[in-house]
Amino acid sequence: MMRLMLILTVLVGALFVAALAVGPADIGLFESLGALVGGDAGPLTLVMREIRLPRALLALMIGGGLGLAGAAMQGYLRNPLADPGLIGVSSSAALGAVLAIQTGLSASFAFGLPLAALVGAVIGVVLVLVLAGPRGSSLTLILAGIAISALAGALTSLVLNLSPNPFAANEIVFWMMGSLADRSMTHVWIALPLILLGAVMLITLARGLDTLTLGEDAAEAMGIGLRRMRLTLIFGTAAVVGASTAVAGAIGFVGLVVPHLLRPFVGAQPGRLLWASALGGAGMLLAADIVVRVVLPARDLKLGVVTALIGAPLFLHLIYRTRREGL
Repeated sequence: MMRLMLILTVLVGALFVAALAVGPADIGLFESLGALVGGDAGPLTLVMREIRLPRALLALMIGGGLGLAGAAMQGYLRNPLADPGLIGVSSSAALGAVLAIQTGLSASFAFGLPLAALVGAVIGVVLVLVLAGPRGSSLTLILAGIAISALAGALTSLVLNLSPNPFAANEIVFWMMGSLADRSMTHVWIALPLILLGAVMLITLARGLDTLTLGEDAAEAMGIGLRRMRLTLIFGTAAVVGASTAVAGAIGFVGLVVPHLLRPFVGAQPGRLLWASALGGAGMLLAADIVVRVVLPARDLKLGVVTALIGAPLFLHLIYRTRREGL
């Protein structure tokens, strides 16, 4: 376990440095880092501190948060197909952002879009809790999340369908693809508190998730409060996914694929998988954002498209391998 954590930490550190150094401008690694640390307020320092640093920090935070939320969700539901967006928070946050774009709030108020997305995420999680009930089962939680996701998706499609402004509709479509381009340190400060809060809540579930592998009755007999555990999972996931969607749009597959890839290396223990998936998710999103800047840099390739192109084949391979092992 320690070897895996060391490898992942070194990998994430290397990718973070690479994310700071890679860009359209042909600038050396040491020159870039020098401008970041001890710059003279020139153009290169401005690029490093106002463009590349926020982008790398957001990739680190969002990737780590989504990986952690995915591992927690899969551990609680004891379903390797579970995804952080299963409870409908990402769809609700996306709907809030879409309404902000359509109504012009995002144009009139600089941070209207992320704040509207956060409001949408809060409304979504409240509706899920109301539908699932205080003592609802895991199945009820899944069904409530699917219902809210479907409703939010339908309303988003309705807004696109009725949009009289083609420019707003175009902006909505591109925003929903997910991106870290043109983000500032203000976006970092908007997302950081919520992602940290959600991560701390999810990390506290490690012991409960390990115990839950023995069954719900055994977990309750060992002093694990399942109701409190479920609420912690929902609010922690909502904080991470809502903040991530608010500042970066919809980015999929990170929370689904990363726990799958790392599960065999932690002995299939959900508690250990939390930390590993956080580091793995950060590494995956940093790598994907580097790919965005290297491949077709002039065409504004979207981050969510790249994560889907990377994650979908990996997920299909994992399904094929699981099927073969089951034969």
